[in-house]
Amino acid sequence: MLDFSPTSPTNSFRAKRFRLFRDLVDAVVKAKPAGEICRIVDVGGTVDYWEVFGSELPWDRLSVTVTNRVAIASSSERINTQVVDARDMSEFEDSSFDIVHSNSVIEHVGGWREMMAMAAEVGRLAPAYFVQTPYVWFPIEPHARTPFLQFLPEPLRYRLFLMRRNGYYPKARDVSHAMLLMQDARLLDRTQMRALFPDAELRVERAFGLIKSLIAIRHP
Repeated sequence: MLDFSPTSPTNSFRAKRFRLFRDLVDAVVKAKPAGEICRIVDVGGTVDYWEVFGSELPWDRLSVTVTNRVAIASSSERINTQVVDARDMSEFEDSSFDIVHSNSVIEHVGGWREMMAMAAEVGRLAPAYFVQTPYVWFPIEPHARTPFLQFLPEPLRYRLFLMRRNGYYPKARDVSHAMLLMQDARLLDRTQMRALFPDAELRVERAFGLIKSLIAIRHP
């Protein structure tokens, strides 16, 4: 589960990243006729994320649809939820939204074919998008919270999952469980991110002077 506490490092990075996203939202809202709603879809998101970081958004001009593979509840009038697979969002027509937002999701959808499918869906759903993913060359694997884990060969990696808990991942029950945990996230480099989102501006997020995350932003 994500840590949304005010002093969490995850919170600090996400808060800074959300300010960058807010600039995109402000630009889209400003370009719309008075009274017209800016429609945002969050691919693979949570309601908590918007409630924590979205306090300064112009909610009187926004409608947010949070999609996920599992059903989630929302008590907000402006935040709707829907069960959707990021690789196939055919529930929505082309340009159903003004902005697509996705935070640390594309690395979880599968291999390259599945990543291409999600990227195509993101580009189809809205003229603008904001897609973030962890950077493969950052020394700490962000999900397992283990230094250099992503660079180890598979026979060593799955054994680490068998031995102990790793970050957000529990200790594996058996080899099959360990393999599933190990293959849950496939981190990307800049060249891969540009290939997935060729019409986007690629921004970097740094920690301790090193690139921590990649953000693909397509402006409308």
